[in-house]
Amino acid sequence: MDRKILGQRIREERMRIGLTQEQIAEYIDVSTTYIGLVERGERSVTLEKLVLLSECFHVTIDSLLREAPGPDSPDREEQLRFLWDRASLEDQDKILSIMDILLNGARRPGK
Repeated sequence: MDRKILGQRIREERMRIGLTQEQIAEYIDVSTTYIGLVERGERSVTLEKLVLLSECFHVTIDSLLREAPGPDSPDREEQLRFLWDRASLEDQDKILSIMDILLNGARRPGK
């Protein structure tokens, strides 16, 4: 895995959940400078810190390390898994509700 790609993914996840570099640094017990270096791909992240980051972001380590499937990827299951892993629990609930409506039709009152 390319450090720059991993760093970008870490930054995206941090921003997705609305935390600052300082908050992430405190959570995984490192300096803010270290987080900045990791996000820019200038520093590698240890396995221990990667585990803590995945816990903080509520995603799997695999989702942080996995290369994003391209839009032309024929493997839809891979695309769905990648997106699902990046979604928050709240977003996952919304996705399930939308899928239920799409597959089972909109439920009308009284029917």
